[in-house]
Amino acid sequence: MAKDDNLPLFETKSAKGRILFQIYSLLIFVGTCFIFAYRLSHIPAKGEPGRWAWMGLFFLELWFCFYWFVTTVVRWNPIYRNTFKDRLSHRYEKALPGIDIFVCTADPVIEPPVMVINTVLSVMAYDYPPEKLSVYLSDDGGSNLTFYAMLEASRFSKIWLPFCKKFKVEPRSSKVYFRIVVEPLRESVLPKEWSTVKKCPISSTKIKLCMLYEDMKKRIENTTKLGQISEEISKEHKGFNEWILVASRHDHQTILQILIDGRDSEAVDIQGQPLPTLVYLAREKRTQYHHHFKAGAMNALIRVSSRINNSPIILNVDCDMYSNNSKSVRDALCFFMDEEKGNEVGFVQFPQAFENLTKNDLYSSSLNVARQMEMPGFDGNGGPCYIGTGCFHRRETLSGKKYNKNFKENWKRWSNRSVEESTRVLEETSKVLASCNYEENTQWGKEIGVKYDSAVEDVLTGLAIQCGGWRSIYFNPERKGFLGVAPTTLLQSLVQYRRWSYGDFQIFASRHCPFVLGYKKIPLKLQLSYCIYLLWAPTSLTTLYYVIAPSLCLLKGISLFPQISNPWVLAFVFVIFLHRAYSLGECIWFGGTFKGWWNDQRMWLYRRTTSYFFGLLDYILKQLGFTKSTFVITTKVADDDVSQRYEQDVMEFGTSSPMFTILATLALLNAFCFFGGLKRMIADLETMVWEQFALQILLCGLLVFINLPVYQGLFFRKDVASLPTSVSYQSTIFALLACAIALY
Repeated sequence: MAKDDNLPLFETKSAKGRILFQIYSLLIFVGTCFIFAYRLSHIPAKGEPGRWAWMGLFFLELWFCFYWFVTTVVRWNPIYRNTFKDRLSHRYEKALPGIDIFVCTADPVIEPPVMVINTVLSVMAYDYPPEKLSVYLSDDGGSNLTFYAMLEASRFSKIWLPFCKKFKVEPRSSKVYFRIVVEPLRESVLPKEWSTVKKCPISSTKIKLCMLYEDMKKRIENTTKLGQISEEISKEHKGFNEWILVASRHDHQTILQILIDGRDSEAVDIQGQPLPTLVYLAREKRTQYHHHFKAGAMNALIRVSSRINNSPIILNVDCDMYSNNSKSVRDALCFFMDEEKGNEVGFVQFPQAFENLTKNDLYSSSLNVARQMEMPGFDGNGGPCYIGTGCFHRRETLSGKKYNKNFKENWKRWSNRSVEESTRVLEETSKVLASCNYEENTQWGKEIGVKYDSAVEDVLTGLAIQCGGWRSIYFNPERKGFLGVAPTTLLQSLVQYRRWSYGDFQIFASRHCPFVLGYKKIPLKLQLSYCIYLLWAPTSLTTLYYVIAPSLCLLKGISLFPQISNPWVLAFVFVIFLHRAYSLGECIWFGGTFKGWWNDQRMWLYRRTTSYFFGLLDYILKQLGFTKSTFVITTKVADDDVSQRYEQDVMEFGTSSPMFTILATLALLNAFCFFGGLKRMIADLETMVWEQFALQILLCGLLVFINLPVYQGLFFRKDVASLPTSVSYQSTIFALLACAIALY
């Protein structure tokens, strides 16, 4: 037995320097106790102006304290993982399990086929035995344009995969790699110098391959722009005949085509090496059946893949989340195949990261704190939640199997289909597994597979797996495993968080609440950890009150905070300053900038007053039967002018939306109250009124300052990305009306 045969395949380390966070938490707790003591000892008498506003503020501060406590629980004990891939290779290289990779897309316009196939090519090119990789694309748009792109990708993979292996390419998304590596090289080479380049095999090969990729990309984009498949192209593959029977994207039969059969001896690249299996699936859609959005697509893939390859490990990625690290599969297997702790691992979650972030992260999309502090905190409390992409699952967990402490995985028992079975037979026999009526009177979506009836099916599914006894793992490698596309407009970001907040609260207010479903099944600290996301929606009410009430009371002349000369004011100043200073330090520590932190504060406010509020409203309306569940897909493409403004950190409005009306109304309301309060202070300068309203003036002024982009969009910008005139009129009327009611 070799010396390292008994060594673990991964290690776990606790975060260092937690004493500073613990001291900070203790100081915040002491300061908060003083604030509550002040509130309780200075309640205005009955009939005194502002009594109810005061009481409301006190109860909201209690809520903020509870939410801060939950956040502290999450961040108290973060842990970090490290893998030993060399040990994995030494012990299991010849016995590595099969991996089924699911890529989901739903709309060829919002999610362009070129982007989709770059994700597909990146996961096909993993540093892993290709005969043990199977890639499945679920196309819920049922588009022959996407199928055509997949056909082109299957051909290009025969050149791309050996190139990646030979030159150890990173990342293995063709588009990204050629943009980073080849384009600067190609631009620096003049035609007359081509003969010089040909003497350098690597440079020559890269440029030639880049040209092949560009040709493929142009063919796909031209066909997509045309909106239909030409007669010439339709003759290239029998799969195009399937669309003769397609009535619409919402009414069609199952379309299943195995574009590359990894078991076929002829499925090889240009160097004669085997290729991964590549499958296109458009599950059956009928108008009389609910298709359950992404969760339904995932369950169809689970069943179809069990018939074709039945690999023990399943990776699912969104179509815009290309693989940025070719060794991610091996990293994940270090957790699953560890001899001591691997048998209890249900899924391994990689962080969600983005490649198109601006330097100052305009829409706070980097998720730096969540990625580097909150999710490791989840892991320390019992395991991260499942976030829907970049996640490696043990197939058995998605099949509803509960964990048993005596369970021990036998990787050899997983076998693929018989070699003798033909591709055509396999396609035909697998189609029924993706039919509309297959799940009728079954436990699919309930006890088996990805869970239905939730706008955040991923979070609910992960919670159910954890409650089944399985352990989840969070792994954030130095080189990010996956990179996606962040929203490039404000509305895209707000809509995304609206769906998340609605779905999260839907879980909290149901029998799937962690305190109910997870009672005695998962640790209490993990149940509390989930609340940091599940309580986004109700937190909107407290934030809206804190944004509106103090400002209107300032306009009315009602003080809600201690005078600046009162010693009690120190508690408020201390907590506010320490909390924000720690937040800034955390942002800088994790690679952010001061302006990026300020953008994060702005988006924190915008999401809570719009996305979370509408998420709560959506939940209430659905419970009352006025609305139905929908799944809004965030667009993955942006016009050139939108991209240019995004890169320049210019906030994008450009359309009417109820959320923009709320933002503008709150911004104007605080502006009116701020200047009204300043006028009062200047008029009564001799009576030292400013001492009484100093904190309210400071709060209101801070809100005005944070809303500067909104004022610019309302009154100063003239471009197409400014706020529409209708929003300006509506918000002005609403803000003036609120001020008038407060005054009179």
